[in-house]
Amino acid sequence: MKTRWFGKLGFEISSFGLGCMRLPQDQDGKADEAASIAMIRGAIDGGVSYIDTGYGYMGGQSERILGKALRDGYREKVHIATKLPPWLCNTPDDMERILTEQLKRLDIPTIDFYLVHSVYDENWPKMMDFGVLDFMQKQRKAGKIRYIGFSTHADTAYFKQVLDAFGWDMCQVQYNYMDTAYQAGVEGIRYAGSKGVPIVVMEGLRGGHLANVPPSVEAIFDAHPVKRSPAEWAFRWLATFPEIAVVLSGTSTEEQMRDNLRIFSADDFGAMSPEEFDVIEKARVAYMSRMKAGCTGCEYCLPCPQNVMIPKIFSLWNQAAMYGLLGQEDWHYREYADEGRGAAACVSCGRCQSMCPQSLRIPALLQQAHCDLLA
Repeated sequence: MKTRWFGKLGFEISSFGLGCMRLPQDQDGKADEAASIAMIRGAIDGGVSYIDTGYGYMGGQSERILGKALRDGYREKVHIATKLPPWLCNTPDDMERILTEQLKRLDIPTIDFYLVHSVYDENWPKMMDFGVLDFMQKQRKAGKIRYIGFSTHADTAYFKQVLDAFGWDMCQVQYNYMDTAYQAGVEGIRYAGSKGVPIVVMEGLRGGHLANVPPSVEAIFDAHPVKRSPAEWAFRWLATFPEIAVVLSGTSTEEQMRDNLRIFSADDFGAMSPEEFDVIEKARVAYMSRMKAGCTGCEYCLPCPQNVMIPKIFSLWNQAAMYGLLGQEDWHYREYADEGRGAAACVSCGRCQSMCPQSLRIPALLQQAHCDLLA
């Protein structure tokens, strides 16, 4: 297993981090405890030294199952990360109550990495008002946690703002070869690296979409003389960033876990030739060609008199088209629609169309997006 230096913290850690959000399930869709424990222990035996979970993962079962897997000497071989969910904190006292519950579920006295979960929008100001940073430092002094971090899906500017607000030990962000300018993006990755803050990457396969690629992308990978799976291409690209300490992968089967061990243990893992970078770029272009609307997100079309979330709707529509999700209802868009900010609220006044630098036929495109996203 290839290891990385964990930034300023001064120790090495496995480049493959096991995510416990998608543990094996039984025929009824419930967490398969025996299979999950076997998979977790198999990963640790294979060299994985970073395991990630969260309070609500697998309906709350993830932490409990991980706690059982850590018995019999396995706890001493790994670093455990879990998260404090801001949406379940209604008072400052809830933070300690939740941490106490997590320690009990995990059946350990100390959590290695304790992250403020999903830092963004109203979550972060609320948690700051609750004194979350003082709480974290108090728990560290008490020996209940070792390192303080945060996870976020925020944009680059917000990510930098949070990163500068505290002397974080680490951070967790979404990143993959399709998201170089999305959320924290490459700019955020470089910025954290410049501060010595180690990065743990989630969504390296974008929820599995970069592992199950459309035919046009598959043909690009197949044309390369060295045959690799789409997942391996995505992971190898991430490994070229020295700022990234750990890449999380939430495996659901023993087979997936074993394949990840193989990928992250390759002698040349972390190195790519110019020709290989070109393959990734061609794959990215192939994905982009599947977009439905040529919206750049400039927001010149806003504010809409009817409060329609025009750029965000187009972003959701484009993502659904790129990753083969058209015809499946998008829950993000359902929220907009239920709030009266979806495309159905458009009255075709034409203001947005006259302001669009791309000359998009916005009202007509919104109606197509509405049909595809609520199918």
